[in-house]
Amino acid sequence: MNRAEKAALQLQAVAVLRTLKETRTYDELAEVTGLPAGDLNRYVNGHVLPGAERAREVVEGIGRETLAEELEARVRFDEEGYVDNSGVVFDQPFLDLVAPVAAESLGFEAPDVVLTAATDGITLGAAMASHFDARVAYAKKSKETAVEEFIESRQRLASGIELTYYLPASVVDAGERVLVVDDLIRSGETQELLLDIALQADAEIAGVFALIAVGDEGTDRADEITDAPVGALTTFE
Repeated sequence: MNRAEKAALQLQAVAVLRTLKETRTYDELAEVTGLPAGDLNRYVNGHVLPGAERAREVVEGIGRETLAEELEARVRFDEEGYVDNSGVVFDQPFLDLVAPVAAESLGFEAPDVVLTAATDGITLGAAMASHFDARVAYAKKSKETAVEEFIESRQRLASGIELTYYLPASVVDAGERVLVVDDLIRSGETQELLLDIALQADAEIAGVFALIAVGDEGTDRADEITDAPVGALTTFE
């Protein structure tokens, strides 16, 4: 880890701790993290940065568990099993915290492009792209008038509905690393289409990430397509 990477990790840890402190006393935060309340006070108030190992522990372990709990508290399911995650996908500061936690805990290689599907995946895609200093791209279900060449991926769903996504061909270059992200993965059909678009572009898959996985079908389906890391912040059965 070079000096810049170390500093970024330390600042990410501080950001996670400051978010946790918003709803906790220092004593309560100490119980959650296992760190001394005095040290937490100094980190949160910017008097000192945590060491690299402690920062990694906060981001990879404590951060992921706590953000997953926060995410679960914000998600709502109706009686038919539909997911309302508007309390998450419209909260950019929360997603900005998710990005480094996901990157560290799941071990994604830094991508050149973060690819998602319009529209709910865009805010998460922007957060991940900002963290990695990468470009963000999103596939749409319709073609843009002024674009001449598209990469197109089409699939007939079990319901009989045909789902098609389009991405301007100039967005991803051959050999670039692409991280596929989305707010939700259930059946894995959308992620399969996004992976197909990346592979048609002769790109290298850096990983697949979703905020929420409903069951294992979607992540298992992505695992069959790529050897890159596949994961979600939290899973609902």
